[in-house]
Amino acid sequence: MEIALPDRVVIVTGAASGIGAAIARRCAAAGARLVLADRDAEGLARVAASADAETELVVTDLATTEAPFAIAAAARARFGRIDALVNNAASVERASLLDTTPDFFDRLFAINTRAPFFLMRETVADLCARGAPGAIVNILSVNAPCGLPDLAVYSATKGALATLTLNTANAHMADRIRANGINLGWALTEGEDRLQRSLAGEDWLARAIAGLPLGRLIAPDDCARLALWLLCDASAPQTGTVTDLEQRVLLAP
Repeated sequence: MEIALPDRVVIVTGAASGIGAAIARRCAAAGARLVLADRDAEGLARVAASADAETELVVTDLATTEAPFAIAAAARARFGRIDALVNNAASVERASLLDTTPDFFDRLFAINTRAPFFLMRETVADLCARGAPGAIVNILSVNAPCGLPDLAVYSATKGALATLTLNTANAHMADRIRANGINLGWALTEGEDRLQRSLAGEDWLARAIAGLPLGRLIAPDDCARLALWLLCDASAPQTGTVTDLEQRVLLAP
């Protein structure tokens, strides 16, 4: 069984650090050619330098309407096609129902739902035009079914993207285009470390892992290995699934 992406053109958003960077490196090692998108130009350059792959970098803000189309256009201009997509980028800004403003609501849905939707549309359109098979992986969240009180809008964006993942899988199964999601749990990324230090103090990690079954948080590469599996041909015909990646069984009593 070969877990590889030979010569596949793979778009990865939020690729400058954390989960996206780990996925980009895994895809590169599997033989893919990469289109990496993020707002952080320096971070993208570091990831590209560490990945042994032909890479196109797109510095853009997914909050803008134009961003997903610019990313897809860059992929076609550089490589002539799109074979796979990983929608990883997301804003994890916090607000409860009572704290949320219309601008905050619109911004999170633009980044976390609208941009992934139109990247899926561009990817599927490219694949259908060529009659080619392809794969989409959306990084979702264990908060999608409900979420913490201060993650009201974030949870809603991920719930919407989960629905769109299944809808895309159903609509394009006969086109041999697979779409799957990963419900990601608490992961140790650079961004999470910064956030928790500001909210819970410098020793947050030691306190957090003390009660966890594995004695650690989920690592970016844990998610990257699963994403690579879902992108590669070895996982076919798996489609329309959402896999929980967390240290508990979410429906357990």
